[in-house]
Amino acid sequence: MKTFLKIFFGVQIVLALALFMLTALHIKPIVAYTITYISSSVVFIATSIMILKYDVTLKYVFGLMAVGIILRIAFMPVHPIGSDDYYRYVWDGKVQANGINPYEYSANDKALEDLHTETLPKLINYADMKTIYPPLSQIIFYASYLIGGDGFIGLKILLLFFELFTMLGIFLILKKLNLNYKYLLLYALCPLPIFQFFIDAHVDGFGLVFIIFSIFFYIDNKKILSYIFIGLSICIKPLGLIFIPIMFFNEKGFASRIKTFLIPALLCVLLYLPYVFTGSPFQALMKFTENWTFNGVIFDILDSFVHDNQRTRLLCGILLFIFYIPVILSKKDLFDKIYLSIFLLFIFSPIVHPWYLGWLAVLLPFIQRRSGIAYAGLVSLTAFTVLNYQLTGVWKEYNVVLVFEYLPVIFLFVLELITNNRILKDTSSNNDLSGELL
Repeated sequence: MKTFLKIFFGVQIVLALALFMLTALHIKPIVAYTITYISSSVVFIATSIMILKYDVTLKYVFGLMAVGIILRIAFMPVHPIGSDDYYRYVWDGKVQANGINPYEYSANDKALEDLHTETLPKLINYADMKTIYPPLSQIIFYASYLIGGDGFIGLKILLLFFELFTMLGIFLILKKLNLNYKYLLLYALCPLPIFQFFIDAHVDGFGLVFIIFSIFFYIDNKKILSYIFIGLSICIKPLGLIFIPIMFFNEKGFASRIKTFLIPALLCVLLYLPYVFTGSPFQALMKFTENWTFNGVIFDILDSFVHDNQRTRLLCGILLFIFYIPVILSKKDLFDKIYLSIFLLFIFSPIVHPWYLGWLAVLLPFIQRRSGIAYAGLVSLTAFTVLNYQLTGVWKEYNVVLVFEYLPVIFLFVLELITNNRILKDTSSNNDLSGELL
């Protein structure tokens, strides 16, 4: 096992250097990005299997955690390659820094011409639309603009700060559950957050810390704090909404259940309140959810027969509801319910960008599902679509990519259901920090 971990350490460094070298040699950045992302994801899947199977001493746990953090820092100066979403983040921050509601105007509105530069809003995707991002995201965009101006470095500095707290929250949950600290490596060494947050600077990296601490406070019986953190996560990305019914049915008594949705709802209202009087916070979001599609396996299969975007979306929503309700009403472990709910959401969603899977990857340390590990790794195959788009200007999804991405994931997921694979209750953990590091 030690030899394997040394090999992994070496491979990660080589892959990191490869991205810089390929870029320095004037090979197109997206080519280097695709090769490195997919290669490191394959290594991650293999390494995760070894982590699940063998013991890892605390010396190696903290050493490899340091590698994961160093890789995050190393990629911070790299210009986003696989996505241009950060231009919208920076623009929203700039608009607010000039005292304007980001929900009031589309990016290319003539009312904002005084703020236009050579890159902004020229390089923003769908500049004719208003922003879709919730209010806490907007506050973070504003802070990042104050730090880094029109560049991306402000976003990445804040992402690193949030990421360190995400890892701290995972550590605290593992300690609370008496699980082996080695499982922290399932997130710390995962290429997905490294590529999606510290190269491409996606906003989802800000939301993970709130979900993690919501879970921690919930199992620590600090329920009010848990619900507050769920509300904060929803105001980064609405995905956190799926947690509320789980906690609602997990509670006993009317008053306790009311708090599970009332507290997050009130917090969201308070955060949206400053924006609603001069803008339309939900206008662009509704348009986005009605039309966009990408990497949704069930959606793509059904739509090949239905040939109607809206009807297929409705059908996927019904199927998600049919599978989701038995999960949240079941007597399964809380963590099983959380994992199954997130997994089903992505399986039936019409849009599954790779950075969305960060919300699943962050659960792996205390879920340890092989289907989740495979999903977090194999979603890197979607880089082929981005590669093709940047090289040819044509956005095209490949059915063969869907097959190689989802077939192993669904197979492992079904196998886990059949074998009733639950969270590992590792009572032989090496969680005693004294002596183990010597």
